[in-house]
Order: sequence, then structure tokens, then C-alpha cells
Amino acid sequence: MSEPQKKKELSSEMRILIASILSMAVILLWAKFFAPKPPANLPQANRTAITAPAAVNPAASPSSTTPGAAAKPSSAGPAGVATGIAPSNAAAMPPTAAKEEPNIVVENELYRVEFSNRGGVVKSWQLKKYKDDSKPQRVLDVVHPEAAAQVGGWPFSLVLDDPQLEAQANTALYMAGVPEPGVHPEDLAAHYAGLPSNPLKAPAELAFVWSDGHLEVRKTFRFDDSYVVRVETAAKFNGAPVKTGVAWLGGFGDPTVQNPAPVDTTFTFYNEGGKLTDLPYKKLEGPEKWGPGVWMGGKDFAGIEDRYFAAAFLPVNGIASGSIETRYWKVLRTVQKDGKEEQEPVSEVAAATSAEPLAFRVYVGPKDYDDLKALKPPLQSLVNFGFLEFIAEPLFHGLKWLHKYIHGYGWAIIVMTLVINMLLFPLRISSYKTTLKMQRVAPEIKAIQERYKKYKLNDPKKQEMNKEVMAIYSREGINPVGGCFQMFLQMPIWFGLNSALRGAIELRHAHWLWINDLAAKDPYYVLPVVVGVSMYLVSKMTPMTAADPQQQQMMKIMPIMFAGSFIIFPFSSGLALYILTSSLVGIVQQWYLNRTHPAPAAAKQISRGKK
Repeated sequence: MSEPQKKKELSSEMRILIASILSMAVILLWAKFFAPKPPANLPQANRTAITAPAAVNPAASPSSTTPGAAAKPSSAGPAGVATGIAPSNAAAMPPTAAKEEPNIVVENELYRVEFSNRGGVVKSWQLKKYKDDSKPQRVLDVVHPEAAAQVGGWPFSLVLDDPQLEAQANTALYMAGVPEPGVHPEDLAAHYAGLPSNPLKAPAELAFVWSDGHLEVRKTFRFDDSYVVRVETAAKFNGAPVKTGVAWLGGFGDPTVQNPAPVDTTFTFYNEGGKLTDLPYKKLEGPEKWGPGVWMGGKDFAGIEDRYFAAAFLPVNGIASGSIETRYWKVLRTVQKDGKEEQEPVSEVAAATSAEPLAFRVYVGPKDYDDLKALKPPLQSLVNFGFLEFIAEPLFHGLKWLHKYIHGYGWAIIVMTLVINMLLFPLRISSYKTTLKMQRVAPEIKAIQERYKKYKLNDPKKQEMNKEVMAIYSREGINPVGGCFQMFLQMPIWFGLNSALRGAIELRHAHWLWINDLAAKDPYYVLPVVVGVSMYLVSKMTPMTAADPQQQQMMKIMPIMFAGSFIIFPFSSGLALYILTSSLVGIVQQWYLNRTHPAPAAAKQISRGKK
């Protein structure tokens, strides 16, 4: 009998059976003798920690679904069944779901949090003590509902390795309630069916539970009278634990800020080994970077922030032990700008731990330096003072100390300016004396420069000119930079103070007279104009060291240019107030110096001769 005839004797069912048995035998033998052992999920510095991934439904690619976003169920099989997670001996929870979609509110004196039982996610997180920058101002909500609706994800969505299970967990209708102590897991549904009051007043505990008979998810939130919330989550599929993470999706922070735009002030961050790493959206990749089971381990804490507020995932025991794992990415949403549609990046972050069930604390609140420092682990590194932190931070603490005794940060800035200028007054005296000396020898220096002006800058003769000039300085005991030293010392103070004012939430929306926010520009540009006038008066009172009329004219224009920069660039009005106060003090000090150290008569005659 020929081979084709033999094949005809086997039915299609028999061929499928034989192929299935052989395939299973090959898989079992390979798994037994050749399959690699699952890698341990150990935290590693600056390396990716790989956890054992749950098998992904081949019909749904993880790279095509945003982590934490609602994935579309595959048509390859029934929801929640098409997965490679092996069932355990534990019994799966019976189907448990709500029939309605109520909003649940939890609040205390600090915040008002609104949950939806669809996904057990947060739809609003208002910080009661802070306003946004809209007109009129409203209570600040760090959740961005428009962005969250567009990208399909909300804060405290779950991140699972299987996108189909993730979509189910984040779109299911959970039963919500206040758990009762000592209730057996099988009886949870009956005890979660109702809420004793809405809103719930913290301290309070809110729990969500859902199951379709295969996938089972529980979320628990514990609130107290602080900005820290304890979060616990657990997911099982057919009784087997599933690796879970919790994400902050859909944007974060104050969406109403104008300069710079919110997208430029939102960062994801993580702390590892005491070093904080901030990641702007330009350094983030898409969600496809994170495959199933891929997390960055070894972090002390991680989260998302804007200039003044933060959401940080913290270890449950308060010890910076590197137990936090994180993912971070960006997605795009469509926004209208100048009547045109543009793609705007939205930064997102997720956190997990190697332990199951997942448990950690989450801080959602202001970046108040003292409050952040008191947390465990401390988070004061989130307050960004810029590259001049060694100057900005002492100025900030000095302002806070003065504010204890002086009502209003504007008046505290004025007092601090007076103190700094009095401390720098000896340098002003030294600078003034140097200026007088340079004014006295200015005609001699000018004559030397005239003799050598026909030579180019790279001509060796120019070196001879410099030697003659330096010889005059040495003869008169003049330090060429002595006259500018005080100004050079003031510049880092200006920039450091500007960083302190714009980086500390204590100065956000701080009022002084007509100014409503000392961390932002003067809305009426009064301070920049007065700063320009006062600086011009100081320059007029200060003896000129340059004999060249063009240089003298440039010195007169500089105050105007300086004031113009305050109008064009977003320097804080608090910095303008500091410079204005400093200039007014400078006028008084210069008047005193001109009376006690008059310019030599010879210098005055030379000056009149030039005129």
C-alpha cells in the first residue's frame, strides 16, 4: 500500500490527536531538561531587573498596548481564558462584580479623592490647600481628566504582563466598600456591597474587589490625616498570583501653568542609592520599551512630579532599601494649539515590588521641604534648586526662618536683602576705592591704548600694551577686577535666589502688595521698570572707570537692558523685589561713600577737560 493511501486511513481528528500528544511530549521534555530557570528578580543598580513573565496571549502583543491603558480583548478566545498562566490548587474566587458605577469620595482636611469603581481608579485628587493658575482660581486637581480620557488610563490603574488581563482589571466594575476585620476572603463580596457614608472621612479604608471566575483582583486604600496613602493590590488568575504594578497614568500636576508649559515641568523620577534621577519627557521612550516582566529594580522610591507637587511610591516599611521597581514611558495625546492639532507627550510611571501581594505607601501632595524631609524615606531632594543649589538652599532656609517672625514672604525678602547688603558693604567700600584709583589713572591708560590701537588683536605689540597697563595697575596697587567684585558676587546670589523662589512651593502664590505670586513675573511690570530706574541712578552716582565715551554710554544702557530682561523672561517677581531693594540700598550707600570719600580734584579736572 502506498504512503498516500496510508494517510487517507487516518481521520482528521486522529491526526490532530497524535500531533497534540507529540507536541505536549516535546514541550514537557524540553521544560524538564532544557528550559532555563526563571531569573531571580534582584534589584540591580542602573540595570533592568527581569521578573518571571506571565505568558502573553499571542493574539495581543504587549507592544501594541499602553501599560495601564485599557487594552482591547482579543477575539482568539474568551476573556480571561487565553493566557499561559498555569492554574494552582487554590480555588478561584466566584464571579464578583458591581452592577452600577457610583463615584466614591474620600476626604480629610488636606485632600478630596474621587474614585470610580470602574477599574478601581482615581478620577480626581484635589489638594484643598492649593489653588491652580486658572482665572478664576480653583482648587488644584493633580489628575488631568482630559488627558486620562484620551490616553485611556487613570491614576492607580494596574499594570499586568498580559495586556488582555490588564484591560479586564482596569475596566471591570468592582464592588467597593469598607472591609470588615476578620472576614473570610470567600465572604468579601457580601461585605463590600455597600458604603456606610459618602464621602468617607479619613481616617478610612476603602477596598475594591472583582472577579470573573478566572481573574481575581483586590485593591485596598488606607487613608489617614496626612498626604500619605497606603495601597495594597493583589491579582490572581485561576488561583495563581499574577505580577502586578500600580501606575499613575494620564498626566500629573497643575495643568493651568503658563510659563513654562505643564509638559515641560512634568518629570518622572526615581531614587537609587541616595541619588535622584529626574526624567523629562524628552528622555522617555514609548511603552513598547517595557516587555512582559521587565522592571527596573533597586529603587528607594519612584514617581512623577511637576515643579511644586509630587506623587511618590514609597516602601511600606519606610526604609530606603531598594525594594521599589519602576517603569516609565510617554504616550501621545492630541491637543489644540492656535487652532491646529498637535501631538503632546504625556509622561507616565508605574511602580511595583518583588513581593506579592503588592504593598507600598504613596505620597500625593506638595513638595514642601520640611514635610518631605520628615517622610521615611526623606524626599526633600525632590525640591529642585537648580545647579546653584549650594546658594539657593541657604537663601531659602533663611527666608523661611525670617518668615517665622515677619508676616509675608515679600517683606521677608526685603529684610533679607538689607541683611545681605549690609554684610557686603565692606566689599562695596573696597570696590569704590578701587574705582577711584582706576578713574585717576584712566587718562594714562587711554593714552597707552591710543598708541597701540593701530595694531591687530593678535599682533605681538598688543602684549606690550598689556604689560604697560599692568605696570600702571601694579604701581598704583589696583586690582583690575576689584571694582567689579561686588557685582560678580551678587550675580550668583541673584540666580540662586531666583531658583529658590521658583523651586519652593512656600513661595508659590505668595502675596505682596499688588503681586499675587512672588514665584512668577510681576503681572503689571511695575517692579522691572522701577528696577531699571534705580539701577540707572546707582550707575550715575558711581564714578566711571572707563574713559571711552562708548563704554560710558554702554554702562548707562545696561540698567535698561537688565530691566527689559525681566519683562521678556520669566524671572520671579521676588527676585525683582530683591534687586530693587538692593538698588535702593545701593543708592544710600553710594551717597554715603561719595560724601565720605570724594573723588580727587585732579580726576574732576581731567573729566571736565574731556567734556
